[in-house]
Amino acid sequence: MDFGLSPKATEYASKLQAFMDKEVFHAESIYHEQRTAFFKAGTPHKLPPIIEELKKKAKAQGLWNLFLPHLDHHLTVTDYATLAEITGWSPDIAPEAINCAAPDTGNMELLDMFGSEAQKKQWLEPLLAGEIRSGFAMTEPDVASSDARNIRTSIKRDGDNYIINGTKWWTTGAMDERCKILIVMGKTNPDAEEHKQQSMILVPIDTTGVKVIRNLDVLGYVDQHGHAEISFTDVKVPVNNLIGKEGEGFALAQARLGPGRIHHCMRAIGMAERALQLMIKRSLTRTPFGKELARQGVIQDWIANARINIEQARLLVLKAAWIIDNQGAKAARKEIAAIKVAVPRMAQEIIDHAIQAHGGAGVSQDTPLASMFAGIRVLRIVDGPDEVHIRDLAKLELKPYIS
Repeated sequence: MDFGLSPKATEYASKLQAFMDKEVFHAESIYHEQRTAFFKAGTPHKLPPIIEELKKKAKAQGLWNLFLPHLDHHLTVTDYATLAEITGWSPDIAPEAINCAAPDTGNMELLDMFGSEAQKKQWLEPLLAGEIRSGFAMTEPDVASSDARNIRTSIKRDGDNYIINGTKWWTTGAMDERCKILIVMGKTNPDAEEHKQQSMILVPIDTTGVKVIRNLDVLGYVDQHGHAEISFTDVKVPVNNLIGKEGEGFALAQARLGPGRIHHCMRAIGMAERALQLMIKRSLTRTPFGKELARQGVIQDWIANARINIEQARLLVLKAAWIIDNQGAKAARKEIAAIKVAVPRMAQEIIDHAIQAHGGAGVSQDTPLASMFAGIRVLRIVDGPDEVHIRDLAKLELKPYIS
């Protein structure tokens, strides 16, 4: 396995790092000032103007839609992994600035792979242009959503339309005023075999019967794009809004989540790297009990183990990305499950230690650490909780031994 960057990826990594250093890190304080103003005005989900400024600059530099391998960039999943890590240093700003933010990336991949030409024209093209945003409505409040077979939302055929009824929550992106389209997963045939009951369908968010009930905070943080609870009451959409065929929803969900987990995990590694940097810088400026924190054994232990754990995690993610590139996502099932558990746990521990090293400042708004901790903690739940991936990994390991 060769994890070395291709010449093209090296070029993009250099350009992206320069963009981060010159534009993104400088924009962080402006972003938070603008968000604070919107909070005070009662519009917490309004987009800070600085983001659109960054998007224009990124697009002008060709740092745009880097996640789709067959676009102009022709970057592999392994190539993009390194770029995703770089954006993880500023997770609230950098991914969106280059139009590589979830859930849009996964939704664009889904439409690119399985959407009809009409669906691509109407929804994929404006998403790729960064003109609109989207939501992914899968999780439900009244069932154990870690098992997608439990989904209750119904999608019933009625002539040339489908009628949708149900309630979703944690629909990321749906509070943003730019969100125009939802990909909704529900049951089209509850009597089919359990993995062929579900389908995915496109639902414009302004469709009659779609009601955004509320935003859901993440450990008290209100994300700009939001995480919405949404009800669907006799929502009618044309049959040609179905993505793929009836009964393919479960397979589509797995196809969507494979590369997406590489993106999430590499951004988490970027967050861990920044937390480690902040911890080191802090430890060199504080002197309790007669010597700098950096000379205290416990801090040295945190720093050393952080480096070991980051390097281990990165190699595991790159292995998963390499297998996807060379053998397909199905062949990387073990590795994808493993990274989804190992990386958020690793990053959470490092961010927690960085918070501890900062004392009171670590849990305040004066550093990005508290916000990073909230984001990384929820990553141990989204796209399947740790326990589901551990279960799947154990089953794959046991399979050769159990008849």
